[in-house]
Amino acid sequence: MSDFLTQFGEDLKKNVPGFIGVSVAEIASGMSYYSQSVLADFDPELASAFNLEVVKAKMNAIKALNLQGQVIDNIMITLTSQIHIVDVSDNQDYFIYLAVDSTKANLGMTKSILNKYKKEIAAKL
Repeated sequence: MSDFLTQFGEDLKKNVPGFIGVSVAEIASGMSYYSQSVLADFDPELASAFNLEVVKAKMNAIKALNLQGQVIDNIMITLTSQIHIVDVSDNQDYFIYLAVDSTKANLGMTKSILNKYKKEIAAKL
């Protein structure tokens, strides 16, 4: 598992323009399985902990609204100079939290890479 996650992190760092940081966390427990940042003052594990609350709130909203068959694919938060993407695995058990520099990011490429890995994360974790 750790080899897979290490390769995942290195792939994102190498292939995602504007990469800042990434974390992979379990939704039920909040446990972070992997994190990496290129900025010393950016803590992706802490960011994941806060974004876990966003994911849980949206899951509760879906349930309260009785939106049967609807699940979270991803949540994108646009800040002044960063884009934060929370990509939820197909089985809704894990999420990838990714932060990128909005002036360098290519969202199409980034989402394509995340879609590939979120399928693998659901199968391998």
